Amino acid sequence: MEISYLHYITTNAEAAELACQGGVRWVQLRMKNTPDAEWKARALATQAVCRRHGATFIVNDNPRLAQEIGADGVHLGKQDMPPAEARALLGPRFIIGGTANMFADIERLVAAGVDYVGLGPFRFTTTKEKLSPILGLAGYADVLARCRAAGFTVPVIGIGGIALADVGALRATGLHGVAVSSAIGGAAAPAATAALFVEELTKPLAVETA
Repeated sequence: MEISYLHYITTNAEAAELACQGGVRWVQLRMKNTPDAEWKARALATQAVCRRHGATFIVNDNPRLAQEIGADGVHLGKQDMPPAEARALLGPRFIIGGTANMFADIERLVAAGVDYVGLGPFRFTTTKEKLSPILGLAGYADVLARCRAAGFTVPVIGIGGIALADVGALRATGLHGVAVSSAIGGAAAPAATAALFVEELTKPLAVETA
């Protein structure tokens, strides 16, 4: 299963369309406090955009909706359905991601069989109501070093207030990629900004020499 290096988080199909025009191939629909009918309508519209662009479509928080519409997967926060329960509901075909803030969270998620981990936040962000402790570069470096020592191979995606200028340093910690929302959706030219993120994330990493 290929886990994209750039995850775009949005609340609507229109923003997903612009991001996908810029090369985004992984879209997560994150809805909060939304009636079921509207949530489903937005999910179907966003899924249609993803299918046109060959992008993976992930529903946040709602395994049953993901199953109902045939999404590619679901992302589960710490207060959502446990990943093992979601796997029992969805079966092996669906992608299941989980949220982590520390190494112990990743241990738990790996044991539960998730396909990827969203680790954060990198810095303060207004897109989440209940923010976990900020990690910063040092926090990522520490957690990812412990993951390597434990032999974990699950892709880890950085999230939380990440800007384009942060990507190089974040990749150097060992992250597989990054997840962003306002950095693309709030940009003056979302498609062009998405393309810049893709370019930055696919550059060869500099190798340090003694």
